[in-house]
Amino acid sequence: MTTANIYAPLGAVTVLRVVDTVINVKNAIVEWNETRQTRNALDKLSDAQLEDIGLNRGDIASL
Repeated sequence: MTTANIYAPLGAVTVLRVVDTVINVKNAIVEWNETRQTRNALDKLSDAQLEDIGLNRGDIASL
């Protein structure tokens, strides 16, 4: 009779945690950069253009 080993080797768990951390850091950087680009684009709009889309200068900082 064969029994399944339900425990992953320690090295595999460590590698998984490292890879997950790298992916999470990458995702955080991508999100930060997208927010930065959005703020920069909105900052270039005039007050009238911001009003047309329902925003004001104070709203940009809260993104």
